[in-house]
Amino acid sequence: MNSTKSIVLITGAAQGIGKQIAVDFAKAGWIPSLIDFDQQELEKTLTEVRHIEPKSNSITCDVKKPEEIIKAVSETNDKLGGLNCVINNAGISIWKSPYELSVDEWDEIIQTNLRSVFLFSREAARYMAIAGGGSIINMASTRAFMSEPHSEAYAATKGGIVALTHALASSFAEDRITVNSISPGWIHTGNYSELRKIDHEQHLSKRVGKPSDISRACLFLADPENNFITGENMTIDGGMTRKMIYEH
Repeated sequence: MNSTKSIVLITGAAQGIGKQIAVDFAKAGWIPSLIDFDQQELEKTLTEVRHIEPKSNSITCDVKKPEEIIKAVSETNDKLGGLNCVINNAGISIWKSPYELSVDEWDEIIQTNLRSVFLFSREAARYMAIAGGGSIINMASTRAFMSEPHSEAYAATKGGIVALTHALASSFAEDRITVNSISPGWIHTGNYSELRKIDHEQHLSKRVGKPSDISRACLFLADPENNFITGENMTIDGGMTRKMIYEH
């Protein structure tokens, strides 16, 4: 068993926010287990993370398939010697009119974004409970609270994640497992220098978010000393959802 470092499982870890979380947790002394469907990108990220933490692990997983989720969690626990934190970051979106969105497309988004959060959380909690506790962090979105047209399925999953978070926090409390969610706003995962001044100015923070803004919050919530925080949703959006907009 690993006795010196904590283990974190991260879904959607191959690119974007998930990749940044994996890198920053490795730098902070954690051993990441990277979970993603894109095997090629996953291996690239694993190579980068292993330069920081050589014991890091990767598992190719389709989060729509319960049997693959069960296997990914058990393999992480067995290979790395435990499981202290799960970050449910995997997600997809389809921007399509509700008149045209098919049942299959709806189901794919629900299964990927929402059902996987429940299943990863449940399976990880089985191990955390035996070990004496842990933390679960779910990636929601400001779109759980505000909308643009044609985002129904995505919004439904993110709102569901916020509700699921406080329900799981209640259910897992006796096992000393905290469950929290993060609702990112605009987090730019591409070339930050290409953003326009107006992009930054529409935030109270006067800048667009970066993946590191989210990874730092994850590190905070994963710290056992912060276990007085549970069942909570943390909005990280530069103040965008608090900003009143008038047409002048």
